[in-house]
Amino acid sequence: MLKSVAVVLLDDFAPFEFGVVCEVFGYDRTDDGVPLLDFRVCGERAGEPLSLGHGVKVTPEHGLEATEDADLVVVPACDVRDEYPPAVLEALRAVSARGATLLSVCTGAFVLGAAGLLDGRRCTNHWRHSTRFRERFPEARLDPDVLFVDDGDIITSAGTAAGIDACLHLVRRELGSAAATAIARRMVVPPQREGGQRQFVEVPIPECTGDSLQPVLAWMLDTIDHEHPVAELARRARMSERTFARKFVAETGTTPHRWLSTQRVLHARSLLEETTMSIDEVARRCGFGSGALLRHHFHKVVGVSPQDYRRTFAPQRV
Repeated sequence: MLKSVAVVLLDDFAPFEFGVVCEVFGYDRTDDGVPLLDFRVCGERAGEPLSLGHGVKVTPEHGLEATEDADLVVVPACDVRDEYPPAVLEALRAVSARGATLLSVCTGAFVLGAAGLLDGRRCTNHWRHSTRFRERFPEARLDPDVLFVDDGDIITSAGTAAGIDACLHLVRRELGSAAATAIARRMVVPPQREGGQRQFVEVPIPECTGDSLQPVLAWMLDTIDHEHPVAELARRARMSERTFARKFVAETGTTPHRWLSTQRVLHARSLLEETTMSIDEVARRCGFGSGALLRHHFHKVVGVSPQDYRRTFAPQRV
């Protein structure tokens, strides 16, 4: 289980990406049922101020020695440069060698690449840096279209807000759906987004100039066990079906059917973790209708069967 997190900062690091890591891992959320983590902010040397690049400096309390026993070491975004401090690269190699998890946010992947940790590994980065990243790290298996890549002990994320997705994914993986959902609720963000970076590279421009579809999305979640034909959703949004479908993709990065299927799987994960309902009852509560349909969609999204997931993530009950 994840118990300790060390964040490694370099000069000219990005404040938002650092803040995301602090928000997900650094706050005491025990009142929401989230385990308290040992959270450490590290620089190459303890007590040495580092620049945010905006006329502001931050002084890390810890040096690189704080990474030596951390379960998770995070590298937030920083300016891309030709060389990185050798001591930092060596510390990251040591983290990898002992089997701890590494997570980079946005251009933090350049630091992992410079340490030689991404050769032959699946990874991602901000789409804007894809060409430069490939030129510098040709052995890395870069996927520029996704929000994050989980390659086991190395997780890399795309730009800025995709760091939230990667961090919440890791919380879900290590601490369970309830913890990830609790943190997401406090941050007022979705526990898991559908789609990838491509939606941000070429943003479709919908004809509709009305309000956000958020009220419709909220209603779909509140009535997740009901059928939701596109025609009915379009009427609720007061749009034509064609305009609704276009705006839905623009806002969520996917189609109504795929978005709803993913949300149903997420709801099923929570029910499998938190209840003793039968698979058929979980399917009914999530809107899949049958255990067979739940198993199909669940395996497609999560990679394991509902039964296997429950055995792994549900608390042992006496």
